[in-house]
Amino acid sequence: MSTLFRFPLKQNVGMGAVPCVIEGDDVHRGQLLAVQGEGLGSNIFSSVSGRVREVTDKDISIEPDAEQSPEYEKLKKTEPLDLIREAGIVGLGGAGFPTYAKLGKPFEKDGTVILNAAECEPILSHNMARIAKNPSEIIAGMIIAMDIVHAEHGIIAIKGIHEKEIELLREKCTDPRIRIATLQNVYPAGEERAIVRDTMGVLLPPDQLPLAAGAVIVNTETAYRIWEAVELKKPLIDKDMTVAGKIRGNEEDKLIRVFLDVPLGTPVSAMFEKVGGAENHGLADTYGEIIMGGPFTGKRTSLDAPVIKTTGGLIATECFPKGPEKIGLLVCACGADEARLRQIAESMGSEVVGVEFCKQAQPVKNSRKCQNPGHCPGQVQKVLNLRKAGAQAVLISNCTDCTNTVMSCAPQLGLPVYHCTDGALRAVNYKLVRRIHAPIS
Repeated sequence: MSTLFRFPLKQNVGMGAVPCVIEGDDVHRGQLLAVQGEGLGSNIFSSVSGRVREVTDKDISIEPDAEQSPEYEKLKKTEPLDLIREAGIVGLGGAGFPTYAKLGKPFEKDGTVILNAAECEPILSHNMARIAKNPSEIIAGMIIAMDIVHAEHGIIAIKGIHEKEIELLREKCTDPRIRIATLQNVYPAGEERAIVRDTMGVLLPPDQLPLAAGAVIVNTETAYRIWEAVELKKPLIDKDMTVAGKIRGNEEDKLIRVFLDVPLGTPVSAMFEKVGGAENHGLADTYGEIIMGGPFTGKRTSLDAPVIKTTGGLIATECFPKGPEKIGLLVCACGADEARLRQIAESMGSEVVGVEFCKQAQPVKNSRKCQNPGHCPGQVQKVLNLRKAGAQAVLISNCTDCTNTVMSCAPQLGLPVYHCTDGALRAVNYKLVRRIHAPIS
């Protein structure tokens, strides 16, 4: 190993961590690099053994030793919740909310822990791979969470299309408190309020968390890392992810690859080299952008960026098409935000002449939340407004059902439709998000 590993001090909702190493220090895998500061936050640990090369107010860089051992420095706490906090575990589905805080308020009665195994975004498939490899450990991590919050019930929420994984979970789950609930294969089936609605029959207002329905939701990988922290005394130093898209030399069936236990801090370039070779960092000669995350909610990243706690996917997209001179944006609370759509429009060479928000996208704090995720009342007026603003096409970030409604009117008004997921889906030869004629089960 000769590539620098970089550890951003802020990889979670809340405050960044405070460095506890200095330049020149020798560190070991699993050693604490930065401690949780005041308020909400999480510890940061080294995923490699090596020497600290730089400490800034933003990150810590480590030059790894040539030889690496899978061994790690073990956590020191003894109680499960203390271990989860010490380990630096956060929501690993992309949200990054510190898990100790989510589990820090036990239910007084009749609480439910829901395992989010929806694998909500298209292309991403590492959660199913983890279930296939470690179903018992995932269930054990879920039970640990249930015991911490005194939950009387557990629900595993998973799309019905994952038949093998469902059977495996049924086989390994012997706790009578836990049941499996199947979800439709639509986006955003894995959104927290959608999961509560579809598994518990409660539609929460946009400004309420699952706790208001007596539920706590943990992601599949988060449950596995909880088990590691409690049973193996292992800090959060590895990450599961999907690497996909325009990869050099890959056959059709290798456009999507899954990696389990990738050391945090690994450069994005190194992950593409793993699937496509060292030449051009393993990427095809031409590609549009690199997305960190999923096609709907991921953000543009660079080859020198590091893998962090919330990295679930790395996707090299198809090249951007030449867009119209003037384009309108229809922003959905479930997908890419306005800034992301503007970024895509600029890459298409289009001028944004109008911005509309999905009818159900309600402002909540610094973002927007859908009133009823995945259920759309219609977007005709929004599309008409964009046409009146001079748009020659629309760029949308809508969920499956909202896209249906856009497609029922935009083409009839002479407006071509582009979707924020197009580049990623084209890169792996997936069907584009457009008209869905019947629910997908």
